[in-house]
Amino acid sequence: MQARKLILAAAVFPLLMTSACVEKSSTGPMPQKEIGLQLYSVRSEIGNGDEMATKMPALLDTLASMGYTTVEAANYGDGKFYGMTPEEFRSALESRGMRALSSHTTKHLTDEELASGDFTESLKWWDQAIKDHKAAGMEYIVTPHMNVNDTTALATYCKYYNEIGRRCREAGLKYGYHNHSHEYRKIDDHVMLDYMIEHTDPENVFFQMDVYWTVMGQASPVDYFNRYPGRFKLLHIKDRTEVGQSGMVGYDAIFANAKKAGVENIIVETEGSSFGDILGTVQQSIDYLKEAPFVPASYTEK
Repeated sequence: MQARKLILAAAVFPLLMTSACVEKSSTGPMPQKEIGLQLYSVRSEIGNGDEMATKMPALLDTLASMGYTTVEAANYGDGKFYGMTPEEFRSALESRGMRALSSHTTKHLTDEELASGDFTESLKWWDQAIKDHKAAGMEYIVTPHMNVNDTTALATYCKYYNEIGRRCREAGLKYGYHNHSHEYRKIDDHVMLDYMIEHTDPENVFFQMDVYWTVMGQASPVDYFNRYPGRFKLLHIKDRTEVGQSGMVGYDAIFANAKKAGVENIIVETEGSSFGDILGTVQQSIDYLKEAPFVPASYTEK
């Protein structure tokens, strides 16, 4: 089934099938670029429970040595990130020349909140989460997933996200939503992602496009950049395993249109390794992007 999906994606989107391999420079060090890593990628190296805070320092040393400049967390809970207070997490990163860029976290609405449209209780959770993310030095908070089956529930979530985004903006943070492939299916004759983009305020809600899942959803990242310019402040740069490995994601076309998309930062995410070594996969992924001539050093105006 996976192979069939990949063949179909290649047939439907030939314009995305641009050069997947970047020839490595034979001389000189690879250039320094601002590239983040979603820490979900290395969850096997972090562990669980009390061991997370113990393992994190050595892992951050490794990631910094690879050239990663920022991280995106995926473990916020009970006021902590990977068993550390926001301040401890921030210090652990900054002492290694890195920073906490963003965080995948959310609170889904209860059935009662969905039915009533009153999400006062969930917003109380968000008020504390926003304070904790601010203390950790975050710039963005991203809801990583949501799934509904009708437009009524989708409309309620859009209102909810608008309010979360407003509170984040007032606290000096940016709030966004991360797609998988299912957001490209239709709900009541509306493409889910299109509906979300069109029913959220650009001032309060941005979108973090996962370019791999967009292609797997039978959609073109560049088409979405053109249709909704400025809405995609973050990109998840992903492939089946190592970035650039499959040849099915046209990274050069994506990066050529990143300014139109509104991109401010890029974040690598890997969900597996083709050779059984996740740290090797994370290393190969950043090396690909550092070598790629179409990837700029930074999207941040200095």
